[in-house]
Amino acid sequence: MRIAIHAFDDVTMFHLSVPQMVFDEVGRQGLADWEPYLIADRAGSIRTAEGYTIADLPGLEAAADADIIVLPSWTDDGRMLSPELRRVVLDAHARGTTIVGLCLGSIAVADTGLLDGRTAATHWHSAAHLAERYPAVTVDPTALYVDHGDILTSAGTASGLDACLHLVRTRLGADAANRVARSLVVAPHREGGQAQFIERPVPIAETQDPIAVATSWALAHLDEPLTVDGLAAAAHLSRRSFVRAFRSATGTTPAAWVRARRLDEARRLLETTDLPIDQVAVACGFTPVTFRQNFAAAFDSTPSRYRLRFDARHR
Repeated sequence: MRIAIHAFDDVTMFHLSVPQMVFDEVGRQGLADWEPYLIADRAGSIRTAEGYTIADLPGLEAAADADIIVLPSWTDDGRMLSPELRRVVLDAHARGTTIVGLCLGSIAVADTGLLDGRTAATHWHSAAHLAERYPAVTVDPTALYVDHGDILTSAGTASGLDACLHLVRTRLGADAANRVARSLVVAPHREGGQAQFIERPVPIAETQDPIAVATSWALAHLDEPLTVDGLAAAAHLSRRSFVRAFRSATGTTPAAWVRARRLDEARRLLETTDLPIDQVAVACGFTPVTFRQNFAAAFDSTPSRYRLRFDARHR
């Protein structure tokens, strides 16, 4: 799969490197033949915001056979896309190429009109600007990313990692995304307005932090009842103090976090084992009925259909 990443003068090295790091790691891990590469408005070189020159870049014509086009950021002045870049993006989308706008890149995607009538994410600082400039776009300032299948937009800076890992997850499965996440040592799991498709978070190292201790303990006991009182006891905090500290640390409630972690483990078991669906449910702390209900609500799929699509043993 070929992934064209648009580079332009004054782009930051971080924004430019995020999709390259994630998608390069897919190849380094031997998970799939993914080829990320840079393109520019014209063949030649660009100068980054940090003052580095990146030379020998192909022009926009190199995006003609791309399966994904990534706009990793955009100019601080929010200028309109050039007619040439707009046409490249629109033509690519029309032939089935996935369009990705990371951080301020979502503004560039909106400029093509492809986000009209849709929801989008962008850096919180530019959310109001995007909504005012493109009233046909519904901006979700709380989402880490928003995926419409053909178009993906993300919030600012590090959320680009979440969005790129999500692309790995939807195409190669949770096991592949988790291997990439572990190799890059990125944040294990971040809650947001959209489901975060990163399989089983990397356990937090045992420290004196009570929330880290409680979450590490919970990950090892997903098949058991995990009540707020039980988690608070593991953290050696009162229930009230634990709930307040947990929300501050994770941005969500203990119940929502536990449910998401159980579903993460369920996906791992569906992908990598032959356990019957009902046994997967029990192993993850669900009853068979609540498992199917929660799985369908989270992933718009049944456990059986999910296994058929993402069975890592037959990949």
